[in-house]
Amino acid sequence: MKLIIGNKNYSSWSLRGWLAAKQSGLAFEEIQVPLYGDDWDARKKQNDEIAPSSGKVPVLWDGDAVVWDSLAIIEYLADKVGRERFWPKDDAARAMARSMVAEMHSSFLALRTQCPMNIRRRVEGAAIDEACKADVVRILTLWAEARARFGRGGPYLFGTFSAADIFYAPVVSRFTSYGIAVPGFALAYMEAIWSHEWLQAWVKAAEAEDWTIEQFEAEAVKK
Repeated sequence: MKLIIGNKNYSSWSLRGWLAAKQSGLAFEEIQVPLYGDDWDARKKQNDEIAPSSGKVPVLWDGDAVVWDSLAIIEYLADKVGRERFWPKDDAARAMARSMVAEMHSSFLALRTQCPMNIRRRVEGAAIDEACKADVVRILTLWAEARARFGRGGPYLFGTFSAADIFYAPVVSRFTSYGIAVPGFALAYMEAIWSHEWLQAWVKAAEAEDWTIEQFEAEAVKK
């Protein structure tokens, strides 16, 4: 298998696809393409490996099979290695985990827009509007319920590391980068995610990148 990803500092969806590939336990080749460079528009049309997704990343190739979109990648890999690798065994826990992942996949536009993933950035007291604050509250509410109902088996949302943690890992990065205040239970969860060996490997690689994408460098307005 090979996984095509973008810049590690900025690409939240690439992080999700990469974590999914790591979680599968299967060997894969990592291929990185720098997003939004001067020749990006031309390159994404000419590169056959990213053509199926119209230039979006991540893209997973498994022989002749190609899968794009991080959630589709999780489901494809779960089919190969067993859903228990990605989803809780308990029906009620799995139902909530799937719902949380789907909501993350389709929602929280204000947070995504105002606090784009930028692992290298640190902003103290970033100002966010009411829509973004509502997104933060909703995410914290989901985290609290998952931890309270199903998190007794470990430090992650459903105890052990799962698809839900894969999907909310970039949120942990955003909360960290923009100094979003969170209660103690959320801080403990964030620390568990941030200290995970896979996250640490990704963060170190992101910090070592010399690419800068100006559209993602606009700092949130400070209070």
